[in-house]
Amino acid sequence: MPISYTGWDSLEHLVSEAERLKASNILIVTDPFLEDLGMTKKIVEPLEAQGWTTSVYTEVVPEPPLAVGEKLVAFTRENKFDLVIGLGGGSALDLAKLAGVLATHEGNVADYLNLTGNRTLTHKGIPKILIPTTSGTGSEVTNISVLSLESTKDVVTHDYLLPDVAIVDPALTTSLPPKVTAATGIDALTHAIEAYVSNNANPVTDGLALQAIRLISGSIRTAVADGENKEARTNMSYGSYLAGLSFFNAGVAGVHALAYPLGGQFHISHGESNAVLLPYVMGYIRQSCEKRMKDILEAMGFNSTQLSQEEASYKCVEELKNLVADVNIPVSLKGFDIPEEALDSLADDGVKQKRILGRSPMPLLRDDIFAIYHAAYLGKVVEKETV
Repeated sequence: MPISYTGWDSLEHLVSEAERLKASNILIVTDPFLEDLGMTKKIVEPLEAQGWTTSVYTEVVPEPPLAVGEKLVAFTRENKFDLVIGLGGGSALDLAKLAGVLATHEGNVADYLNLTGNRTLTHKGIPKILIPTTSGTGSEVTNISVLSLESTKDVVTHDYLLPDVAIVDPALTTSLPPKVTAATGIDALTHAIEAYVSNNANPVTDGLALQAIRLISGSIRTAVADGENKEARTNMSYGSYLAGLSFFNAGVAGVHALAYPLGGQFHISHGESNAVLLPYVMGYIRQSCEKRMKDILEAMGFNSTQLSQEEASYKCVEELKNLVADVNIPVSLKGFDIPEEALDSLADDGVKQKRILGRSPMPLLRDDIFAIYHAAYLGKVVEKETV
C-alpha cells in the first residue's frame, strides 16, 4: 500500500516525498479545468522552487478512452520522466498510474487490458504520487486503471499500479462543482456499500466500509449544497479514502458491472452511472444480504431496532434512492434519455464483466442484468423472483 497523508493541508508533504523519491524531471497529469482554476500552481511552484523540472499534461478527459491512455504513455516514454504526479479526479489518477507503470514496459496499453490483453505487467515503472481533488473514486489507493472502449469499459489491474504516495487533502476539493461533488460522492458511497455486501468482505473491510458510509451519507448533502463547508468536505475526503481501501480489498460487484456499459455506450459519468443504478441493483439482490443492508441503514443514520431484517433492507433501498434524488441525480435511466431499446445491448455488455460480477452476493445472469436495467429504466425497484 502507498504511504498516505490525509487531512486538511496535507499537501505540505508533497516536496519531501518527491525528494525522497529522487525526483528531478516530473510529469504532472491533470485536466484542463484544474489548470484553468490555477490548481496546478499549488503543485508546480513548490516543486520548481527545488530546482526540479515539471511538465503539466492536461489532455485528460472524463471516462478516458483507450486512445487517450495510449497517447499519454507514449508521451511519458519519450520524455524520460522520473516521477509522475496525478492531480484530479479518477480519470487523471487512473491515467497517471498507467503512465508511471507503462513508461518502462513494452507494447501498447491495449496489450494489458483485463478482458482482451495478452501481456502482464512485470515491474513498478517509475514512482507515482496521487493527489485526488474529488471525494469519490478511491483511485489513489487502488490497483486499477479504467478505460472506456467502444461500448463498455475495461481495466488494467495489477499491484504495480498502486502509487508510492497518496495525498488526500480535502482543502483541494472545495472548488468542486455541486454536480461533480454529488456524482463522485455517490461513487464513493457505492464503493463502500458494494464492498460491505461483497463475497470477499471480511472484518477489516467491513469496518472501513461502515465508517465510510457513515461519513459520506452524513455529509454529502451539505457538501453539495455548500462546497466551502470544511467539516463536510473533510468527512467526504476521509469517507472516500476509507471506501477506496475497503473496495480495494473486498471488491465491488453488480452496480459497477452494470455502470460500465452505461458509461461506455452513453458517456454518462461513472459516478452518475453508479448512482442511478445503486438502488435498483441493491433492491434486486436484497434477499441475499438483508442483514448487511440493515447494517448499512444503521450506518446511514437510521435507527432500525424496531425493524426486522427484511423491513430494514427495504427501507435501506428506499433511502438510497432518496439520497440520490436529494443530490439532484436522476433516479431513472429515462432521466438520462436512455432509450428502452438500448437495454438489450446494455445487458449484453454487462454480463461480460465477470471479474466484478463474481463478487455479488447473488449470482447475476444475463436475464437478471436485463431485469435490473429495465427496473432502472422504469424507475421502479424490483427483486429477483424466487421459486
